[in-house]
Amino acid sequence: MSRMTALAILLLAAILEAGGDAVVRLGLQATSGRARARLFAVGAAVLFAYGYSVNVPQWEFGRLLGIYVVFFFVVAQVIGWLVFHQLPTRIVYVGGAFIVVGGLILSRGSL
Repeated sequence: MSRMTALAILLLAAILEAGGDAVVRLGLQATSGRARARLFAVGAAVLFAYGYSVNVPQWEFGRLLGIYVVFFFVVAQVIGWLVFHQLPTRIVYVGGAFIVVGGLILSRGSL
């Protein structure tokens, strides 16, 4: 598998995982039972797609986990900002910098 393909799959997986979690959170906030059930069903489908996409490739996921965690953090912050109108605080930026540096250290030589 090429480096770009692996990165694309990891980014897709992060989008699916953080997105599925956001859909479930929206379901928890829904006021009607029908809307809640639909959002839970969509969230479950998206989270299943995440699990499938990250486990189908023949790779050692543990070696790629550093890059995945960076992608997940960034995607989760973007979703939090766009969907839930939650701007990252200074401490989130500081912690995020550590996540990015740690991810780069863990993934060195993985791809």
